[in-house]
Amino acid sequence: MGTMNGILRAQPSLTGTTPVFDVAAAPGDPLALFRVWFEEACAAGVPEPHAMTLATVDADGVPDARTLILKDADERGWAFASVRSSVKGTQLATNPAAALNLWWQPQVRAVRVRGAVAEATAEECAADLAARSPAARDGIDPADWVLWRLVPERIEFWQGAEDRRHQRLVYTRDGTGWTRSSTR
Repeated sequence: MGTMNGILRAQPSLTGTTPVFDVAAAPGDPLALFRVWFEEACAAGVPEPHAMTLATVDADGVPDARTLILKDADERGWAFASVRSSVKGTQLATNPAAALNLWWQPQVRAVRVRGAVAEATAEECAADLAARSPAARDGIDPADWVLWRLVPERIEFWQGAEDRRHQRLVYTRDGTGWTRSSTR
């Protein structure tokens, strides 16, 4: 059958239009920068800017990834939901840590987040399920529905560049605040 290397290398990459990203002017709070980037993605018409890849690991430490919708991002964490009985629910029960990635191709931007994961309160889980359309709630046992929050330890804002001199701004939790570092 042969390798796909030639076909893959022939594909264009980093073809979007990058917005201005002044790392030195970025806020000290990563949530403030995420809000700006998310609003810019929405204004630019990025399809489904709230779609993210969630990575977890199973009991043997083997990684797994899938696409979900980001429900919220605030000082409590980055929220997503599903049924507890799902593969991701089982993995999070065994190893309550995860990473997520948002990729906004038209802007050549990504946001990467990793940290511990905790379940929201029963009331918050019930409210999240109730906010779904009736069709999306059909067949879901309310006791099985969970809203999780990834509590970030590290958040990276990445903006690609055609010359491969990508910009990275990394926020690392430092007690109750954040330490910033940037690289090209």
